[in-house]
Amino acid sequence: MCYDFNLLSFRKLDRNDLEKMHKWLNNGFAAQWYGKKQMTLDEVKEKYLPYINDEKPTQSYIISYENKPIGYIQTYKIKDYPDYAKQVAIDENASGLDLFIGEDEFIHKGLGKHIVRRFLKEIVFSLSDSDSCILGPEPDNVIAIKTYEKVGFKYVKTVRTDDGDEYIMRIGKDEFQN
Repeated sequence: MCYDFNLLSFRKLDRNDLEKMHKWLNNGFAAQWYGKKQMTLDEVKEKYLPYINDEKPTQSYIISYENKPIGYIQTYKIKDYPDYAKQVAIDENASGLDLFIGEDEFIHKGLGKHIVRRFLKEIVFSLSDSDSCILGPEPDNVIAIKTYEKVGFKYVKTVRTDDGDEYIMRIGKDEFQN
């Protein structure tokens, strides 16, 4: 299938998405690399409702292709999560970025770099005062790392966080090429 990347879009995560998030987080690619453990629907609600209700400073979005939900993406200011900020030791005004594609037919189709590039342009660097964006894939997630490199992210260091080892990658706002 040939994709029209203009048909990618983002919309805020809402309560109606939580069952789909539960499905994604417990299956396939998202379960392997993102959630890393099986979650009940109640655990999904406990984690994501504070984002939906603006009780935590993470901006959560559904990734859609032709208005069909295909994945999840979020951004946040690193400094808003002091424990994580200390663990990654990034000393700048940076946003974090996490994502996964949850629908199997959209995985490994070359969409990742377009999703990240568009999200950086439309959300991270447009709606915040961040000087850079940080990603932390698992060191063994070679496919994700190569995708982020195609966008322009560069390896900084590998660190141990509460969620395990992260291969910290960075792109500066001034380095980002739409």
